[in-house]
Amino acid sequence: MKPTLQTGLTAEASFEVDRGRTIDFMGEAARVYATPMLVRDIEMTCRNLLLAHLDAGEDSVGTRVEIDHIGATLLGMQVTLTVRIAELNGRAVVFEVEGRDAVEPIVRGKHSRFVVDVTKTAQRLAAKAEKARAAKA
Repeated sequence: MKPTLQTGLTAEASFEVDRGRTIDFMGEAARVYATPMLVRDIEMTCRNLLLAHLDAGEDSVGTRVEIDHIGATLLGMQVTLTVRIAELNGRAVVFEVEGRDAVEPIVRGKHSRFVVDVTKTAQRLAAKAEKARAAKA
């Protein structure tokens, strides 16, 4: 991690709620921003902020999501997510998250990520995959 990684850093991401980001189970008139896609967008916004402050070979993984999805955003509306690094504890990073569409706030909460060494993580995952294969046999 670079010394530039500090509490208080913020990032913002804006995008249109496209069809792939919406629910489909309540009919066309009720196509709104799906909570799982909102969580994905929060994770990506936080990850992108971190990437600018990580060393080569480092990345981050999500470890916790605590959000209140407080407003429905219609298909085609713009959303802006704002994330702020609220806590740093070694490689653990906690973000405060807010989001809104053109009409109202839609989300508030926290997201936690952990900075990892990509090579070491790949090795751990390969070892787990091997154990999983052995368990099936």
